[in-house]
Amino acid sequence: MALLLIILPVLIVFATGYIGQKKLSLDIKTISTMSLYLMSPPLAFRTFYQTPITHDYFYIFGFAILLCVGLFIITFIVTKALRASRSESSAMMLGAVFMNSGNYGAPVALFAFGNEGFHIAVIIMVIHSLFMNSLGIFFASVGSKENASVKEALRAVLRMPVLYGAVLGVVLQLTHVPIHPAIMDGVSLIADASIPVVMLVLGMQLAAMSRKRVNYAMMSVTSVIRMIVSPLLAALILYFMPLDPLIKSVLILQAAMPAAANTTMLALQFNTEPDLVSFTTFITTVISIISIPIVLFFLGV
Repeated sequence: MALLLIILPVLIVFATGYIGQKKLSLDIKTISTMSLYLMSPPLAFRTFYQTPITHDYFYIFGFAILLCVGLFIITFIVTKALRASRSESSAMMLGAVFMNSGNYGAPVALFAFGNEGFHIAVIIMVIHSLFMNSLGIFFASVGSKENASVKEALRAVLRMPVLYGAVLGVVLQLTHVPIHPAIMDGVSLIADASIPVVMLVLGMQLAAMSRKRVNYAMMSVTSVIRMIVSPLLAALILYFMPLDPLIKSVLILQAAMPAAANTTMLALQFNTEPDLVSFTTFITTVISIISIPIVLFFLGV
């Protein structure tokens, strides 16, 4: 019960966004864009400016790459076994490889591990955003009727404001540039507001998802990879890395997160089995209500 209470505040905010969308039919895209372009960059900047840069950063980045590659290989093998079409394969990649480390993982890390765990979660969130806006777009475009555009994926990476916020924070920290407390207070106001807003957005996105024409076999397999295989693979990778136990715990927790809500927007944009992707996101999010407390239990929280 105590473990469920850790994620209860997160679920309350999700439910608020869900109910609000059902009753008010808000413009999700505008709110999501505001969160991405106006609120996430200050959060990334503050995290990378205030968190001391150590060799752990390189291990975290290496972990993220290995986990992504490992999940890709596993999902690729499964899609071949299921004889999935190109569009279905891409949809399964979107659901299995990319986890919701931003508007779900970061808040849970905050409630479970405090500010120190939250800072680690934001670091992995920025890395996952980089992957999402490059590999995610590539997978989505491969599964569409159009040809995959590597150039478009690269342009999307360069348009990521959260990446520039992180880079600026690292540069100013390494060059020891002091920032006036009044300026940091303003940055912190926006940064602190970003987390509840992205949580509301996820609830709104879940309320707007379509659940028609879903291949339940593929959805089920994708959900198993995302919710079970991913954290187990993460634990295996981290076993060989000399990282602090807290960092390992946060990274495993992030790997256990449901499918990223942004994959639904990518699937809709490129018409890559959007019903399969959206329902996978919905189901894995529902499953996480039980699975996340179980993961926290094994992590010793």
